[in-house]
Amino acid sequence: MLFKFFESDSYFIDEKVNMFKFANEYKIYDQEATQIGMIKQKVSGGHKALRMLINKAMMPFHMEIQDQVGEVQTVIKRGWTFFMSKIQVLDGSGNEIGRINQKFKFLKPEFHIFDSGGSQIATINGDWKGWNFKITNNNGEQIGTISKKWAGVAKELFTTADKYNVNIDPAYPEDNNKALILSTAITIDMVLKEAK
Repeated sequence: MLFKFFESDSYFIDEKVNMFKFANEYKIYDQEATQIGMIKQKVSGGHKALRMLINKAMMPFHMEIQDQVGEVQTVIKRGWTFFMSKIQVLDGSGNEIGRINQKFKFLKPEFHIFDSGGSQIATINGDWKGWNFKITNNNGEQIGTISKKWAGVAKELFTTADKYNVNIDPAYPEDNNKALILSTAITIDMVLKEAK
């Protein structure tokens, strides 16, 4: 199954600042700095109250990646967690396309990405402080990056710390695996921030 939204090879993620920060929200731009979608966190009233009492890093979350007209492209869900996150990724119809397991590495976060059959397809690891991450396939070959380094038109528009860039090799096929890898990459900021 192909996702038109995931045909781009470069994504710019811009965190939307919310006054009370009950829910995270991000704008997604393509390489021409045109907004192509949003990442929206869905938070129930009960969860809003709990977020004031309990460490956010332990709480479940539900994130939707939507295109420009609000159509859900993927859903990222995590249940209650007490140490490392285990995250489920669904397509827009609610079918599971894969899972993400966060691994413990001191100051060097690592995420293992699995397809719906349970086979590992990629790893994201790197330096959280410097915000430089590598996306590699099972052969250890780099297929993408996540960083806060800008080039071209984006350099003029994206200059603050709450913005970052996801690049994936143009040769990587546009299928469920790419949607899964990019869903992981463009929500990594929220997962790591809540762990602080």
